Amino acid sequence: MNLPIPLIQLIDELAKLPGIGKKTAKRLAFSLLLRPEQDASALAASILKAREAIRSCSCCFGFTDMEICDICADPRRNHEMICVIEDPRNIFTIEKSNVFTGVYHVLQGAISPLQGITPENLRIAELQDRIQRNPIQELVISTNPTLEGEATAHYLMDLFKDKVPVITRIARGMPAGGDLEFADSNTLATAFEGRTPFAGSSED
Repeated sequence: MNLPIPLIQLIDELAKLPGIGKKTAKRLAFSLLLRPEQDASALAASILKAREAIRSCSCCFGFTDMEICDICADPRRNHEMICVIEDPRNIFTIEKSNVFTGVYHVLQGAISPLQGITPENLRIAELQDRIQRNPIQELVISTNPTLEGEATAHYLMDLFKDKVPVITRIARGMPAGGDLEFADSNTLATAFEGRTPFAGSSED
């Protein structure tokens, strides 16, 4: 017996989510069908509400439901230290480690010529404007330890080496080829506490 077309479509959509394979998507789809109708309606409404309400912070480009996120608006944060990351999800991961007290800047990606992603496609121009308006003391480059992340880190170092007093890179507590999103709090704490001056920066 073939699955009904609407069920197949639901499975296909669920399978597009990261970490969800076809088998898991099928289990989730059946689970949704077996739950009370109001549960499915609440889930659908929550997804639509999140899509409508969540936007990019106009300052750091992280996720928020306001014009400016709580971190950027917090006067207790060290606004002279900016942590540069690829993905807005990384902010929540780093915040759980309770090791960083500065503010963030989300590039919304990494340089990847093979995928056609150039510096112009990222939020690098906005970072330049931000630093020009409010000079900072330290730029913490926390792009992922992948080929793309390293290429982006070196590009940023070259771009800002004469504009920022200290440029650091999170330490190798992060595994090569890893992603900040999946790092545990202890690993992130070690990486941030052990950050070192970026090779070629004014600290060398």
